[in-house]
Amino acid sequence: MHILIAPNAFKNSLSAEAAADAILLGLEQSRLRFTAECFPVGDGGDGTGDLLMTRLGAKRISVSARDPLGRERTTYWGLASHPATAASHPATAAASITTHSPDQSGLSTAIIEMANASGLRLLAPQELTPLHSASWGTGDLIRSALEKGVDRILVGMGGSATVDGGTGILVALGARFVDSDGREITDLPAGLTHLAAIDLKGLDPRLKNVELSVLCDVDNPLLGPQGAAAVFGPQKGASPQDVEKLEQALQQFAAIVRHQLGVSLTDLRKGGTAGGAAAGLHGVLGARLAGGIAYFLKVSGFEKALERADWVITGEGSLDEQTLKGKGPFGVASAAKGRGLPVIGLAGRLPREKSASLENYFDVLLPINHEAAPLGDALPYTGANLTATARAVGNLLALAGV
Repeated sequence: MHILIAPNAFKNSLSAEAAADAILLGLEQSRLRFTAECFPVGDGGDGTGDLLMTRLGAKRISVSARDPLGRERTTYWGLASHPATAASHPATAAASITTHSPDQSGLSTAIIEMANASGLRLLAPQELTPLHSASWGTGDLIRSALEKGVDRILVGMGGSATVDGGTGILVALGARFVDSDGREITDLPAGLTHLAAIDLKGLDPRLKNVELSVLCDVDNPLLGPQGAAAVFGPQKGASPQDVEKLEQALQQFAAIVRHQLGVSLTDLRKGGTAGGAAAGLHGVLGARLAGGIAYFLKVSGFEKALERADWVITGEGSLDEQTLKGKGPFGVASAAKGRGLPVIGLAGRLPREKSASLENYFDVLLPINHEAAPLGDALPYTGANLTATARAVGNLLALAGV
């Protein structure tokens, strides 16, 4: 029996790699006789870039970049030789991923983790101020990649601390945002409510020669009740009043992009990713928006790993109806079901009621918590709970003679 262990990260507690190791440890402690392969996955969320760097053998390039508050930090991006590319249509890139033909194998790709420069994890709780935090640092990483002469730039956008529509990235790449008096707006994103024009004369010309793709872990639009400000602003420290101001700022940004560049950002699927940075890079730079898990599984060789598997175990912090909208475990389970493989899903939280939709992809759903506890108290024990649950899974499979 060969088991493929392919979890996503368990948010705020375990990386995907650590989760896979914890599951493997539990199986090893059971009475089951098996072989296994750990294949941690990313869906565009925080950590996806690092996983891709590992899978594609990328070289880490050290660079100085600004954090969301403008402080210089040393971080890195990955330089790989020839991963696959997203489909050409930005709105549907998740549905069609292609690999390069042999004559493209010499092309180079920059793998950029937005959270490395613009992430929530870089700020203390008292520093969370999304009205005055910007994504300059991610632009610094992109500029560094351009200096290396890469052919493609791939940005994993999960875990950002910003709700600036990617304007900080664009400023770092040479764009200017000006008010009706022609004065540059420097207080991003709050100042975008006064935006009158986008000056692109200073935009880095090397951007015209690269393919820019964004890995998205959500489908949310830029604006509205399901948009970047309303849904993700509070997660990044925004008060209800801040959310209103952020929405106004993003509305004005979208209006100017539509008026000046002829690109509509309002209903763009996935545009709300990373506080609207996906929409901003699409609208101004023509970036392709790709579903993170579909891209990751394609370029990482996941299908080859599935060919060797008899069972698949996946999971993340919560498995529910939202999981089916492109989260990592859904991508894993969908691919496994395409091969007729049984799938076990492990999570800290599961729906109370039976879900036929989830059961179409997961044969077994198991909660990992072993005692009632508030979320904050349970998070430190995620690894131990995963191991204990996996040990029980192994013993059940052994008992069943699978």
